Amino acid sequence: MRIIKNIFCDQTVAFSVIIIKGVVNVEDSAILDMFFGRQESAIDETRNKYGKRLFRTSKNILHSNEDAEECVNDALMKAWEAIPPNRPAMLGAFLAKIVRNLSINKWEAKSAAKRGGGETNLVLSELEECIPAQGGPEQEHEAALVTEAINTFLNDIDKTARVAFVLRYFHGESIRAISERFKMSESKIKSILFRTRKKLKVHLEKEGIAI
Repeated sequence: MRIIKNIFCDQTVAFSVIIIKGVVNVEDSAILDMFFGRQESAIDETRNKYGKRLFRTSKNILHSNEDAEECVNDALMKAWEAIPPNRPAMLGAFLAKIVRNLSINKWEAKSAAKRGGGETNLVLSELEECIPAQGGPEQEHEAALVTEAINTFLNDIDKTARVAFVLRYFHGESIRAISERFKMSESKIKSILFRTRKKLKVHLEKEGIAI
């Protein structure tokens, strides 16, 4: 599952679908300055700006308000530890990746004894159709190659397919939620995702990445 958790590292791709419309908040640059100044208000401003989106991403994976809130809190603490020295170009995408990985880790731990069923398992199983399984000491290098290839692929496809794909496989959105966002039928969204996965598999194979 390591490779799946580490894809979509391109912050522009991830960030393109997590902006909350109609919300006016402190600019990221100002929040980052607070982090670098070790001002605890950085956590509050980050939560105000990104908390709802991070919570939704986590809850889509964990299906638990309590667990999602815990992951958001942990993600904010990890951001506090990482900034500085890091100064992410896009804070929202940086946070989204952290909370997603924390959520998947928690989901794996809780479901280790009871595999099967659930939206999260379905999302991950869909993605595993076109993403190579991890294995061996080369997995870090392989993950980097897969990440680069996927981000290249996503940047080259049309916006609807790209956003639907990232909503489904990064943020864990349900088919229904994506169909409502695009005002399309669920069958249409399923078709878009199916075709995109198939195209991604072909793209990865052309790049010499074994599925």
